[in-house]
Amino acid sequence: MGDRIAEVSVDDAVRASVSYDQLRTGDDGLYWLETRPAADGGTTVTRWRPGEGKRDISPKGFDVASGVHAYGGGSFAVAEGTLWCVDGDGLYRSRRHGDELELVSHGSLGDLTIGDGELLAVRESEQGDQLVAVSLTGDPQMRTLVSSRGFLGAPRPGPGSLAWTAWSEYDMPWDACEVWAAAYSPHGAVEDPVRLAGGPDESAVEPRWGPDGALYFVSDRNGWWNLYRWNGLKVEAVAPIAGECAAESWELGYASYGFLDDGRIVVAVQEGPRHRLVIIDPEGPVRQVDLPYTSIKPYLAVQGTTVALIGSSPTAAPQVALIDLADADPQVEVLARSEHAGLDGARVSAPTELRVPVANGREVLALVYPPTAAAADWLAPVIVRAHPGPTASCLLRLDWQAQFFTSRGFAVVDVDYLGSTGYGRVFRESLYGRWGLDDVDDCAAVAVHLLSTGRAVPGQVFIRGASAGGYTALHAVAQDGPFAAATAVSAIVDPDRWAQTVPRFQRAHAMRLRRGAGPVRAATVQRPVLLIHGTADEVAVVEDVRELADELMSLGMAPEVLVFPDVGHYVASSRQAGAALEAELAHYRSVMAANDQRALHSGQR
Repeated sequence: MGDRIAEVSVDDAVRASVSYDQLRTGDDGLYWLETRPAADGGTTVTRWRPGEGKRDISPKGFDVASGVHAYGGGSFAVAEGTLWCVDGDGLYRSRRHGDELELVSHGSLGDLTIGDGELLAVRESEQGDQLVAVSLTGDPQMRTLVSSRGFLGAPRPGPGSLAWTAWSEYDMPWDACEVWAAAYSPHGAVEDPVRLAGGPDESAVEPRWGPDGALYFVSDRNGWWNLYRWNGLKVEAVAPIAGECAAESWELGYASYGFLDDGRIVVAVQEGPRHRLVIIDPEGPVRQVDLPYTSIKPYLAVQGTTVALIGSSPTAAPQVALIDLADADPQVEVLARSEHAGLDGARVSAPTELRVPVANGREVLALVYPPTAAAADWLAPVIVRAHPGPTASCLLRLDWQAQFFTSRGFAVVDVDYLGSTGYGRVFRESLYGRWGLDDVDDCAAVAVHLLSTGRAVPGQVFIRGASAGGYTALHAVAQDGPFAAATAVSAIVDPDRWAQTVPRFQRAHAMRLRRGAGPVRAATVQRPVLLIHGTADEVAVVEDVRELADELMSLGMAPEVLVFPDVGHYVASSRQAGAALEAELAHYRSVMAANDQRALHSGQR
């Protein structure tokens, strides 16, 4: 590998994990959520204005986060100088930025949207969802506009109208979601609602009224999430694209497209692990915007002919950037960047795309990060990562926790196994009834390929995953295969029990996934495992992991178990993220040392 590469320290890997979300326009500025490492203060609302730069506007110590539908989204809005935001307990407002927050209403709320003199939102309870409205001035009495035993989202006001999304308690929004519209006047009632799109075999999401008075939305009725328009009489396709023009709706409040004031539409499109920004011209072809980003979050904020976005690449950590699309050659103005000072000038491992043939004529795509600054013929221990979801995907963006391992001589491989988003509806739903089987086979096929081509060191190939990826990792070592050990973070262990304990939003997902490999059984586990979990995890409860660990202990397997008090489902963004990384590294090194020792003894005999 040539000169010794400076290792990315665990503190730097964690402190570099600043993230930006929920970018939006308002009050002549741009606003977004900025989530800093837990030790630095949680999630705040940040404002940027020309000539002023950026500053926090939510009170210090207040963690802005929505708990609606378990994964939140749309947790703040700004209008007429007032900040509206939520935490896990209720809705708050602050009439002057930085002032103490005033509690407006208790409850789980999200998808905060500014209407004509009103704040619109989604409110959730165990009995179902409501679309609610609160006056921006005067008495903030909350009114209910629409109720459902299932789920609601995206309340979007238009001229004399209101649009929203709805899906049943037996569906996930990426499987079956409807777009509705109704006559509505502020402070009035919803009248004559009509379903415009969506159904049992169609996911219609992200409704938004265009400047032409038409209602736009994204639907996967042609196999891809593409943009459509309802002009009051009929629904028509805007621009067919062989890519996803929306993200899988884990959270509320996504904005994957927006309207420029010259009639064009700007859209973030995902194709496999890559994103690109395109412009749809009503009078011309779809044109790609040349940008230095390969990953774009589903939060476009459009004003005039400019679009603000959150972008990143394999060599650039997330940035908030402003692009003026009036120019034929648009320039990128970076408003905020999450690079950590301790990593300035650090060498990084850039990934290459690998396609491996698997059963039934399919290919599985993986992103391969070689050891940092490795030679072209590198040979290394390999960590295969199964992404969470499983309805998610691996993304082409800088991941300092991957660099933590590549700077220590490991290769890291992210696998877009069957069921991932970015490959169309058929691919996305093909894992239903096959979970723990095809995802495991895809990860194993990539590992076997790296072994057979002389990239991976035999006996030093590992698999790790978080949440649903943890379930994949555990099943991968519950059979004979290429993996020497597994790390499972916040893992799902038993899909049937998970379906009973998972939050309301995800119950339908659990029901559709569970008819596959079934529970992870201790008696079938053949390789060492590291189990990392938080006691406050509400998505995958810790009791299941503790039970698996006890069963493994009774069978003499002696798993490594790391349980963090008061940590939720997202260990990687908690105060214990560094300890989890160090434990994972030690786990792999311990297995490598043990395998080397066995090989030595075998050679002596």
